[in-house]
Amino acid sequence: MQRLLVVEDDESIGEPLVRALRREQFDVAYVASGEDAIEHLEREPVDLVVLDIGLPGIDGIEVCRRVRELHPGTGVLLLTARSSELDEVLGLDAGADDYVTKPFSLAVLVARVRALLRREPAAGAGSSPVEVADLRVDPGSRRAWRGDRELALSPKEFDLLLFLAARAGDAVRREELMSGVWDENWWGSTKTLDVHVGWLRQKLGDPPLITTVRGYGFRLEQP
Repeated sequence: MQRLLVVEDDESIGEPLVRALRREQFDVAYVASGEDAIEHLEREPVDLVVLDIGLPGIDGIEVCRRVRELHPGTGVLLLTARSSELDEVLGLDAGADDYVTKPFSLAVLVARVRALLRREPAAGAGSSPVEVADLRVDPGSRRAWRGDRELALSPKEFDLLLFLAARAGDAVRREELMSGVWDENWWGSTKTLDVHVGWLRQKLGDPPLITTVRGYGFRLEQP
């Protein structure tokens, strides 16, 4: 049974969310503060953290950074009442894999949780390292390098990079990326894809490797 940690200080949101996730057969722990979340994670690793940004004391962004330090492979789904792009991007810079903006439906959130818990290799990538120019992506160790520099990637950033690298030189449709990296039954906004691509571009550095194919999707360039 996959283990989740819900971190939400508003019980009117946290308790129904915990009940919904338990109905889906997840093993769910619930805490209401960043301090308690860090203490729990130091004691007991989990597969995914569902994390509110606006926590009292240690906020969700700092908790997210600590999750990455303690358990780099753990998924993080942010819950935010802040709709500005800055907050969303800041959260993903801290290492989050996805975000849901309040108010949200429980069905949408459960679907996002299931998508993030998928840890299948990108289709067509196999288990051998993928090399494109000075980029090397190793699905076995889930590590990636640009030249001699190892990239610090969240789990979903790694999955997205591997998916694109396995198809280097080809334009990949947005729908194919959402299906292959997130979930084959994905529904709703694909804005999270744009945010992840933005952060991948920043982490990959120059010269740019990922090109937007307007009205279609993205392409990882192959020299």
